[in-house]
Amino acid sequence: MDRWEYQTLKYKTGGWLGGKVDEQEFQNELNRFGYEGWELVSCFDTSVSQGASRDVIVVFKRKLQVG
Repeated sequence: MDRWEYQTLKYKTGGWLGGKVDEQEFQNELNRFGYEGWELVSCFDTSVSQGASRDVIVVFKRKLQVG
């Protein structure tokens, strides 16, 4: 039976009212987790109003190495 561990990343988009995602910085963060063996499972924003997002929540998983 496979066993998994999970990791959550909260990526800040800006100030209190939200902001824009720096695409290159966000991609660098995703790649960093990928290089460590994490697989992206889900990604969603925390909307505040009128299309603005305060945070982007990213969920990763990777198989536990049972030894």
